[in-house]
Amino acid sequence: MLAQSRPGDNSPPFTVSELSGALKRTVEGAFGHVRVRGEISGWKRHASGHCYLTLKDNDACMDGVMWRGSAAGLAFQPEDGAEVIASGKLTTYPGRSKYQIVIERLELAGEGALMALLDKRRRALAAEGLFDEAKKRPLPFLPRVIGVVTSPTGAVIRDILHRLADRCPTRVIVWPVPVQGEGAAARVAGAIRGFGAMADRPDLLIVARGGGSVEDLWAFNEEEVVRAAAECPIPIISAVGHETDTTLIDHAADRRAPTPTAAAEIAVPVRAELIAALDELGARSWRCLARGADRARERLALIICRLPEPAALLAGPRQRLDEVGDRLPRALAARAGHARADLAGVAPRLRRELLDQRLERAKEHLSSMWRLAELAHPERPLHRGFVRVTARDGRTIMQAGQARELGAFNLRFADGEMGVTVDDTSPPTPRRLEPKRRPSYVAPQRGLFDAEDDSC
Repeated sequence: MLAQSRPGDNSPPFTVSELSGALKRTVEGAFGHVRVRGEISGWKRHASGHCYLTLKDNDACMDGVMWRGSAAGLAFQPEDGAEVIASGKLTTYPGRSKYQIVIERLELAGEGALMALLDKRRRALAAEGLFDEAKKRPLPFLPRVIGVVTSPTGAVIRDILHRLADRCPTRVIVWPVPVQGEGAAARVAGAIRGFGAMADRPDLLIVARGGGSVEDLWAFNEEEVVRAAAECPIPIISAVGHETDTTLIDHAADRRAPTPTAAAEIAVPVRAELIAALDELGARSWRCLARGADRARERLALIICRLPEPAALLAGPRQRLDEVGDRLPRALAARAGHARADLAGVAPRLRRELLDQRLERAKEHLSSMWRLAELAHPERPLHRGFVRVTARDGRTIMQAGQARELGAFNLRFADGEMGVTVDDTSPPTPRRLEPKRRPSYVAPQRGLFDAEDDSC
């Protein structure tokens, strides 16, 4: 059905773009600058740097956007649940037929809201165990190198260096960082982690900042700073603000100092006091040694008084020595007399006849052994008609086949030796051997091995 003009229609129809533009101009004209209080929900930071969120209360909600330039000036890290006041201008987004606030400044809705956010974050981090007292480490007594994370232009670093120089001059490494504003928390956390990753890292770390409002100190309440302090392998002293100021890094650090100057006092002892203490200990040691020596001399004097005279001590031993000297010649004469008597009693048993009998038995035994040796000599059978067949190199030939293979060999008789050669190379005719009769014993004749005299 086609659209037609009716009575009373005194204006032409708008296009969607025309109406959206008119609404945009009306909203922006009526609400050029507004401040809206609400609770953050759905906070998101885009990769481009722009931030998107929703502001809500009990009955309504409103979308908001914060461009990158404005987001860079945030003094705190927004998170869901934080009550804030957003300042900016109201506009519409024709592409989605919705209105939103373009936020130019975002602030926490009073100190109460800020403290509520701080308390919420503190409870969450404490529940993870980041603030446990059991994790606190003792500080080194006399650190060689101290690292300081702070602003290089403020009075804080001058106060720390001056106090360290007065108490105990120590090498100091300063890692300069901004201590407030956008990006301060990331720089502080990066400095703490950078010190912990050094190959030759400091023995002690001081994170310091001067006093200020809660907003000024907010960078030290950020979660990334607290986690960096809790994970740092170096003992940390937190010196943020003045005595009444408290930040979350104070709970994560190993020690809290009320001021940066107090942190320097905690970090090192007074050199003059150390020297005085050493001097006092040295003096006490000498006094103890002197007292010990005096007491030893007193005890020695008392002991000497109780000892008898040297002459009295040696009188008894001298007398005993004289008595022994007098008895010694008589004792020696008596011992010699006893020895002569013992010798006279043994002498009859050493007569010549006994020695002769023993010598005769020894000669008979030697003669019998000599005769056995002659009987067992390999040349002895030669005197009974046997011949020993040997090769030219002296080896004994025991088989006919060996003699036939050699062709020439020696025959050894009792009275000499002669060489022979083999003419018959035919194999020997087998014959039955008669049982060998045991020869009767013939008394050996005296020869080369006969003893001329059986006497020794």
